[in-house]
Formats: sequence, structure tokens, C-alpha cells
Amino acid sequence: MNLKRILISIKNLLIIVFAAILIKSFILETSKIPTGSMEKTILVGDFLFVNKFIYGSSSPRNIPYTDIRLPYFKVPGIREPERFDIVVFDYPGDRDALISTTVMSYVKRLIGLPGDTLEIKNQVVFINGKEIWIPPFIQYKKQMPIPAGFSMPYIFPKNSGWNEDNYGPLVIPKKGDIVKLTLENIETYRTLINRHYGRNVVTIYGNKIKIDGEIAETFTIPQDYYFMMGDNRDDSADSRFWGFVPRENIVGQAWMIYWSWPQEIPFSEPIALFSSIRWSRIGKIVH
Repeated sequence: MNLKRILISIKNLLIIVFAAILIKSFILETSKIPTGSMEKTILVGDFLFVNKFIYGSSSPRNIPYTDIRLPYFKVPGIREPERFDIVVFDYPGDRDALISTTVMSYVKRLIGLPGDTLEIKNQVVFINGKEIWIPPFIQYKKQMPIPAGFSMPYIFPKNSGWNEDNYGPLVIPKKGDIVKLTLENIETYRTLINRHYGRNVVTIYGNKIKIDGEIAETFTIPQDYYFMMGDNRDDSADSRFWGFVPRENIVGQAWMIYWSWPQEIPFSEPIALFSSIRWSRIGKIVH
């Protein structure tokens, strides 16, 4: 009888574990906010539920708590990502890197959709020539924008001559578009193409562009791409610095804050930590 009860308990435990894995893999993910790039929309120390189901869930992309990536599959979602969604995505890597060596989840606001033309003029964002909606908690640290014509070498794309406050115009790649490759725009597409092939295939010989050893005058965009920015515009490492986010990297939509406390208080100070809980943020819907 005791053995039977033990077996039943083990069975129930396995069912609970399996259900938890299914929920985490295909419905809800959790994410902790480690940086202030979305302040004050989302605070450092907020813990989020991420709706994975809305854009199409996927099986685990990496072994938990490691940088070991796994093959994964996706299921259809309810809808595609929309402008101004707050999106959780797998960081694609630095501007000129083939892949991010560290598995990191980023949280940013989706600003540019596939096919959009994005431009920033004195910190004001324009999409397809029209000024866009301004997030209610948007903030800047600089008193004055960086003037147009002042080039920042670490801005995407390389050698663009732009800066974080005066940027573009830049066309965001859309699946199926055929882009004409030139010496003037190759840096916009170099990393995208290399990542598509999984190795460094773009080379330049004289005034000719080659992909995988063959002269290429055009390239067909393999999937949709997006442009992300933080609401804390002067303290956000976003698409202005490292480029486009491919559709396959999008994990889900930030949904609700389930816990919140300041990150700077260590666990070794439990009384101070408990007294710092931001109760007013718990249960808050992110938008």
C-alpha cells in the first residue's frame, strides 16, 4: 500500500513537472530586467511574465543557465509583432559579430516593422516620413541632441556617418524583398547575410561584392526583421548600435510584472530587501 502511494506521488509529481515545462516552453516565460534601458516603463529589478504564445511559441532555445544553444521548433502564433509592442528577444549579437557568444534575453520596444523607412531627427523618430507616437515614460539624459553630421563609429551600420540622435533614413528588411547591393549599402546587409549563411561569406574585391565567392549584385531578404529601441533613449543599447532583430529571434511579448524590488540590495540583507519590495508594481500590465 505504501509503495502504491509512493508511485502515485511520483506520477503526480512528474505530471506537475511536465506541465510546468510545457507552460514555460510554449505559453509563459519569465524575464528579469537587469538594465535601465526601458526606465521608467520597466524598472531595474522588475520580474516579468512573457507571453510566448502570442507570436508563436518555441521549444527551448538553449540549455538553462548555459550558453549552449539547442535546435528548436516553433508553432504558429496568434499574430505577428506590432509596432510599439514591448518585445522580449534573443540578442542577435554585436554589430559586426556573426553570433552572440552569450545567450541573453533583451527587452525593448518595437519601433520599426519590416519594410518601414526609419529616421531619427534630433531625437524624434519618424517612420515612413511621419512622426510616431511617443511612449509616456520616454526619457533622455542629454540636455541637447547630438547634432546631425557628427559621426559615431560604433553606430549601425558601420561607416554610416550617423549618431544615436540623428539617424537614417534606414529601410528595415522585409522577407522576399530583393535589395541591390552596392559599396555604399553593403555594411547595412553584411552581418545579416553572414548570419543567414552561418559564416562570413561577404567579401569585396575592388568594386565588386561577392557572397560565398560569387559576384552578387542583389540579395533576397530571407525573413522579416525589426528595429528595437529602449524608452530610456540615452541609456539603451538597441538597434541603433547593433542592428536588426530577425523574426526568428523574437521570443514573446512582455506582459505583466509579477515581482519587483531594487537590484542593488543583496540577499544577505533580507530585512532591507523585503522592505524594499515595490508592491505597487506587482501585477502591473506592461505596455
